[in-house]
Amino acid sequence: MTLLFLGAFFVTLSSISNVTITDVQAWAIEGEKQASSASTTHGKAEQREVALKDKKLNTINQQKRYISSDHIEGPKTLEEYVNTDQYPSATVVATGYTAGEESTGKTSDHPHYGITYSGVKVKRDLYSTIAADLDIYPIGTIMFIPGYGYGVVADKGSAINGDKIDLYYETVEDVYSEWGKKEVEVYIIEKGDGNLTEEVLNNLNENEAMQVFRNQIIKS
Repeated sequence: MTLLFLGAFFVTLSSISNVTITDVQAWAIEGEKQASSASTTHGKAEQREVALKDKKLNTINQQKRYISSDHIEGPKTLEEYVNTDQYPSATVVATGYTAGEESTGKTSDHPHYGITYSGVKVKRDLYSTIAADLDIYPIGTIMFIPGYGYGVVADKGSAINGDKIDLYYETVEDVYSEWGKKEVEVYIIEKGDGNLTEEVLNNLNENEAMQVFRNQIIKS
């Protein structure tokens, strides 16, 4: 009965609107294409939404970069940062000195006050000026001294010979409170060529990746 009814309905519709069976089939096929296209578009939209969510989550989970030692991931001190295993070492007796009369015999009104043998000014920084026996450690030699930091040989002294070095501090109080006199194993990062300039020293101290450690030394 259903088939007879549909057949009669189609004959009536065709006679009234001039719609053929071919037209109906074409409409059906077009409808299926549109439904399929909509499903594909919806699927792509869902995939894009998931991808965006994943991207957002990945961004949120990325490690933030800090320059403060309170947040830095990894080494928080120079001792942790420097891989001393790759450098030759030497055991020396290290003392502290200042630019003052008590260490150099020069007063603040002396024309060469605070000027090292190399010609650069004394400096307590990420890379500080130190004195050594120049026959063993030429001017420009870079050392790492545990408990002090990096030292660049810039000076000499009448009592600084052999296995002795002198570490620069800004005041006598700093010498006594922060160092005094110690036997210490130092690490030779780079042997000097006998020359050192303010530009070279400044470039060492401006190393961007190490500013967090520089702040620790300056604050000390």
